[in-house]
Amino acid sequence: MTFDKLINYLKLDKQEFIFQFNSHPNYPSALAFSDTLNFMGVKNDAYELDKEYWDELPEEFIAIVDNSFSLVKKAGAQYSVYSDKAKTLNKEELHKNSTDFVLLFEKDEKAENKSALNFKPFIYAVLGIILIYSILNHSWFEAIFNLLSIIGVYISLEIFNQKFGNTSAVIGSICGGGASATQNVNSCNKIINQDKTSILGLKFSDFSLIYFIGIAVLGLFLPSTGFIIKGFTCASLIAIGYSVYVQAFVEKTFCRVCLIIISVLVAQIIISTFLFGNIAFDPKVLLLSIVLWLSSFSVVLFLNNLLQEKETLQKSNAKNLRFKRNYDLFKRELTENEKIEFNDNETFSLGNKNAKLHISIVSNPYCGFCKDAHKITEQLLERYPNQISAQIRFNYTPERANEKFTNLISDFTHIYNNKPEKEFLKSVDTWFENKDENSIRQIAGTTSNNENLDPLVQMSVENSSAGLNFTPVFIINGYQFPQKYDREDIWYFITDLIEDEEFERKLFHNYENSLS
Repeated sequence: MTFDKLINYLKLDKQEFIFQFNSHPNYPSALAFSDTLNFMGVKNDAYELDKEYWDELPEEFIAIVDNSFSLVKKAGAQYSVYSDKAKTLNKEELHKNSTDFVLLFEKDEKAENKSALNFKPFIYAVLGIILIYSILNHSWFEAIFNLLSIIGVYISLEIFNQKFGNTSAVIGSICGGGASATQNVNSCNKIINQDKTSILGLKFSDFSLIYFIGIAVLGLFLPSTGFIIKGFTCASLIAIGYSVYVQAFVEKTFCRVCLIIISVLVAQIIISTFLFGNIAFDPKVLLLSIVLWLSSFSVVLFLNNLLQEKETLQKSNAKNLRFKRNYDLFKRELTENEKIEFNDNETFSLGNKNAKLHISIVSNPYCGFCKDAHKITEQLLERYPNQISAQIRFNYTPERANEKFTNLISDFTHIYNNKPEKEFLKSVDTWFENKDENSIRQIAGTTSNNENLDPLVQMSVENSSAGLNFTPVFIINGYQFPQKYDREDIWYFITDLIEDEEFERKLFHNYENSLS
């Protein structure tokens, strides 16, 4: 299941999205899709809505069209649909090919594409330099020959990337055309993905990449390498014949992108045969050419094995995460811990005080590991301001605190009591970024320490009585965050925790008892 156009429109990291979606316990359900969007910072709500009410939907929404999650945009009487490719449908076609599922979303402007290192710009820059060099230093037919080599490298590289989920928009537009073409069924996917050729794990399309890399480099040294190039272009007739045979007689369907590569090879054969002059054979050039292709083969083989291993690990990790991200298992681990009752729920209290989900973070300003935990709390409050309440529970004991620590806690208390909540959160964030007491005092805007720190002392006593001496610790509705999970895993369960009414009722029942 792919939805490249949808992911690109929402400006999400494709690899991260697919990994999170595949690792969801309910994959590939609509719930998994919705939760993944929430995890990636795209707030959304899902509905089952009869088609008669679809005219009331916003200009943009997500639906399941042709069994694929798709972005639908109204454009007058037509609808633009973006999934693995873009297409336009009228109202009747959209209703006929869609389920009643609709998902209304709100794009988060802060959600950025966090894609990993991308080497494509570097590779394309190298190909551009080769082309410019050829135009400036070679004859017109030699420059055209090198241009064809660059086209071959580009297409072969996109096919190579496609094996590992990096679908090319260019190849998708070439191969995915036609009203009846669907993902994993069109001719290109059938030819490329089901290629039975395997030499040391390399497919037939991988050798196309190796071949064009070698030809592109040799083309820089024309006319000295003309004899070798003639030989290899003529030898490519074997590959052309094999490809045509597989498409015509084995798969009985033609791959458009394969036909483009064949056209490039045929054009190069014609140019090298009729326009390259009679150049004497040079053994040294042949030796260097062999070294070049062996190097290309080794590099492509290494990258292929590396990416295959990475893909295998990702798939295995995704399966393991489906088990780990199961909310029922998490809730069981969470509630197995003894419930902690705090009397003080007001000091450094943040978010919606009436929210049914309460998160406490026990920390120490001088704790090196607490920075990331506070960042998670801050992000939770920012993303779910009305659904979450939070409390920062600093461990502070006057007898063991030096003057700097006392001044810092006093400044935090002054900021909390006299300034907006965002200013307090900003001060905590500033502190963990630079650990500078003077910067916090400047934010507080005071030179004295007249704040009443008794609530902080009492809160620390409660923490100690509950055995919460090590920091940081997350506590959710009175239950300590399970040690089997990483703190960052809270993002997987936050939506379920908010929507879990049974868990909320338990909290308020106990809270009401503590008041009575």
